[in-house]
Amino acid sequence: MSEKSKQAALHFIEKETQFHLGFLPTEQSNPLTKHLDKDFAESAEKGVRTLQRVDRNVLTMGKRVFAGKEFRELRETVVSTMECGGRVVFSGCGATGRLSILLECMWRDAVQRGVIPAKYENSVYSIMTGGDFALIRSVEFFEDYAKFGARQVADLALDANDTLVAITEGGETSSVLGTVSEALQRGCRVFLLFNNPADLLAKHIERSRAAIEDPRVCVLDLFCGPMALAGSTRMQATTSEQIVAGAALESAACHFAGQEAPDYASRFQTLLEELESAPCVKAIADAITFEANVYRKEGKITYFADRFLLDVFTDTTERSPTFMLPPFRRCDDTASPRPWAFVKNPLYSTAETWQHGMNRPLRCLDWTAADLASMGAPQEVASRPPKISSADMLKIQVGNENPEERCTGPEDSAVLVTMCGASPELQGAFERVAAGFPRKKEWDLLACGLASVQDETPLELMRHMAIKLFLNTLSTGTMAVLGRITGNWMSWVDCTNKKLLDRGTRLVSEIGGISYQESCFRLFDALETIAQQNATHEKISAVQYVLSRL
Repeated sequence: MSEKSKQAALHFIEKETQFHLGFLPTEQSNPLTKHLDKDFAESAEKGVRTLQRVDRNVLTMGKRVFAGKEFRELRETVVSTMECGGRVVFSGCGATGRLSILLECMWRDAVQRGVIPAKYENSVYSIMTGGDFALIRSVEFFEDYAKFGARQVADLALDANDTLVAITEGGETSSVLGTVSEALQRGCRVFLLFNNPADLLAKHIERSRAAIEDPRVCVLDLFCGPMALAGSTRMQATTSEQIVAGAALESAACHFAGQEAPDYASRFQTLLEELESAPCVKAIADAITFEANVYRKEGKITYFADRFLLDVFTDTTERSPTFMLPPFRRCDDTASPRPWAFVKNPLYSTAETWQHGMNRPLRCLDWTAADLASMGAPQEVASRPPKISSADMLKIQVGNENPEERCTGPEDSAVLVTMCGASPELQGAFERVAAGFPRKKEWDLLACGLASVQDETPLELMRHMAIKLFLNTLSTGTMAVLGRITGNWMSWVDCTNKKLLDRGTRLVSEIGGISYQESCFRLFDALETIAQQNATHEKISAVQYVLSRL
């Protein structure tokens, strides 16, 4: 072990204790899915049902929160802010950042469809740690810095007319809490949503306590227990945040559309029952088997979508850090491995796809080395600012350009993802593009047995919930079948920030049967070794690297 790795590990063990998060329920193993890997080994359908059991905890949480005064205050504040000409700004990081962008785009889509008066078009904004670029590829380490979030609030020039709705699965993400502190300084109304017990966070994590105990912050504690896949907050944590924040926003849309808001707990319960039905479980299991077989034979999956492109993007992007898969790559990058799964819109070019999907210009970051240094970024980050500008984002071709790059092998597959059927234009465009692929599939969630999604509400919230739950189960199940899950732990995690360094250390400790300190030393040593490998090969999981040597 090098002296550099040893000192880095010691610093993390002794000085970074605020990122040692094993005591949080969202970081722990859920007893309902303890044998998730074995259940999927027995049958895909059994594994699907095991995963779905945990989603019921979200329903229990929803019934509690929807009846509470904090949700009522959130819903009323969203409406009053807009009526007074202010903005409602959702902020998040990683999965919650992608959720924040999705909520904004759902609102703008409803305005474009004429459901909401046009004067409210710019009433909703989003802040994603790392900017819009992080929608399609994680920006390493940005979540560790509160000043990064504060800077993004300043860039939007929030003031006392605006409301910030900060969303952090664990309740401790520094960049998101940075948006809270900056918004408070600017006089904004602030709400904070998270998925761990508020008293536990306030007791152990100073940065969380400062926000939770501030009387100016309205706290919505969405605690719903550990995740189905330990630590994977893209699952039940983000599901709970999407249903609660989405219900508050759609209630405002109903208000401006002159409609009565639906009973969201009841509608969510119906959706879960449909997902648990035998036809839907079989459909998801069949999709898992199909994808796993493609990947086993070194094939690639390309999803094609239009109206629900952002939903598909969210799940596909999050597979990379969760399961150590190759991330999306730029069109001028021929050295990095191609991603196993990708998403494209067959109707538009890349630039048109983003404009059509977001109904606004891209909001990416052009921070310089000096900007990063001034915000306290370490030298290794500030000296090499990540390429996350709008120009960089447009190099990841999510439109109808170059589909041939995704169909170079005999198992490469095109999959059309729709909700309640494809339009004739989308169907025709898919048929033309898919003609070059060796294999093709069409997944319509209505045909899978989700009858309730036929009922359209202003933001189509339950349709977005349905596709999220379907894809979360599909992607997690596929990785379980392929052996990238141990028990119910994502043992191929990518340690790209301090929270994930802690999670990786705990994984090695638990699975390998060694102490936290020894695990940390071994993990930092592995990270240094792996960093020296050829970038043209798929990145190795440091956790797997260590476990294979124990």
